[in-house]
Amino acid sequence: MKSNYKRLGDYIQELKVRNTEQKAEQLLGINIDKFFMPSVANVVGTDLSVYKLVRKNQFVCNRMHVGRDYRLPISMSKSDEEFMVSPAYDVFEVMDTEALNPEFLMMWFSRKEFDRNAWFYTDADVRGGLPWKSFCDMQLPIPHITKQREIVKEYSTIQNRINLNNQLIQKLEETALAIYKQWFVEFEFPDENGKPYKSNGGKMIECGIVEIPKNWEQKEIASICDITSSKRIFESEYQESGIPFYRGKEITQKKAGDIITDLIYISIERYNELIKNYGKPSKGDILMTAVGTIGSTYMVEDEQFYFKDGNVIWFKNFKQKGSNYFLYDFMQTEQFSNLIKEITIGSTQSAITIKTFGQQKLVFPEKKVLDKYLNLSSVLNDNLIFKKNENQKLSELKDLLLSKLATVEN
Repeated sequence: MKSNYKRLGDYIQELKVRNTEQKAEQLLGINIDKFFMPSVANVVGTDLSVYKLVRKNQFVCNRMHVGRDYRLPISMSKSDEEFMVSPAYDVFEVMDTEALNPEFLMMWFSRKEFDRNAWFYTDADVRGGLPWKSFCDMQLPIPHITKQREIVKEYSTIQNRINLNNQLIQKLEETALAIYKQWFVEFEFPDENGKPYKSNGGKMIECGIVEIPKNWEQKEIASICDITSSKRIFESEYQESGIPFYRGKEITQKKAGDIITDLIYISIERYNELIKNYGKPSKGDILMTAVGTIGSTYMVEDEQFYFKDGNVIWFKNFKQKGSNYFLYDFMQTEQFSNLIKEITIGSTQSAITIKTFGQQKLVFPEKKVLDKYLNLSSVLNDNLIFKKNENQKLSELKDLLLSKLATVEN
């Protein structure tokens, strides 16, 4: 063990401050991703005075399920407001912040290697609890406080950039949704004079039970593109390296711009055989989860991957330029979410079929309106993709920085 590795218990102290005066109103829990979250516990009729109080720079952990979850839920409060946590949780703080920086310690707790080490220390209970003594006996490198602060500053700079990008991503998504709603729900797209169409006397026609703008029509989704899936891949074909293989989970992570974790692969040879016979998703195609958590979507960029048959629906060969952006933006709306609920089947595992989804009708604009919309939507979506990809690279940089903590020297 390197000389700068120290026993954790020599630097922290357990706290048991109760909410006796019941000043704290917010009750939080911790998830396995090491974030505080609103508690889902039913506290009606519960004596909240026995709940533990948490203040800024104090830590909370749940040692009960480490063996089961392979992670230790632990987080540090950055809030100026104190809050409550379950009496079953541990609350502790760093005794001397001039010897150990709390944010540096939280960085250590965020490492995957730390979770693996915590799992090693768990007891024989069916849930695999982590005894407090074993937690305190864990070791970590503690360089000089100046070095700790330098590392924390570097890490915080990356995290702040990610946070800023997330704010921009949210604004871009809100803008895209607002434009889609204005143009294709309220029919207030710009007319020939640049004024909102419907409110400035734009001609509307009856189409079934709804009114739509003149020269627009209702179309089945299957009429604007080909809808298919992929060739079945068996688990026996999974590899530890090669070409990434996306399932529903990976599509959901792609949509969120997260780093795809626990990737599985197929061999390059198998991939080449598949794309030769069945093709591969191209830039601008859309993938959508169709089993379990339904409706997560991903507009394909230029990359090599294959995807799970049946669980993911593939929209390709769009008949009209820009109609992929139109369909993708529709898939981000509340209207789309309601549609998914209506056509979902299955009692034990939810699913939708390609045929049923393809039969659903959308109000489809005339070409000149779609062309104008493409100019807007493509810019917004390209910026979204850029920011999400930037966050992926920044997250990878964060992970690299965390991995190097084990070798940090004074």
